[in-house]
Amino acid sequence: MLTLDQAHAILHAAIAEAGKRGLKPLAVLVLDGRGALKAALVQDGSSLSRDKVAFGKAYGALSLGIGSRALHKRAEEQPYFVSAVNGLLGGALIPVPGGVLVKDQAGAVLGAVGISGDTSDNDEACATAAIAAAGLVADAG
Repeated sequence: MLTLDQAHAILHAAIAEAGKRGLKPLAVLVLDGRGALKAALVQDGSSLSRDKVAFGKAYGALSLGIGSRALHKRAEEQPYFVSAVNGLLGGALIPVPGGVLVKDQAGAVLGAVGISGDTSDNDEACATAAIAAAGLVADAG
């Protein structure tokens, strides 16, 4: 189970990583293994819907069991499939990097992190670094 303390550690580590990199303001969301919101943080100056994009990255990764980088590749290779799944999920799937699965040391999925605000690659880098800083395993796909 992903704890609230772990979720908070991920949030703060992601914002610290973004600061080191000089990134634009981010929205960072942590979902538990059920896909429920565990914790969220939106930086001052973030645009209006960044939290929704971050949610879609994390929710898509968790729903399909693959990081959103792999989901992006799948969307390029199988656009009809990803479009159909997005319809099943009520449009809540964002198939671009920035949604990263959170696993324990044994490989069990505990939840997912979604970040939006800078480039997708930078969003993903912050999520991956934050998950590792919390002592967990990141799977970006």
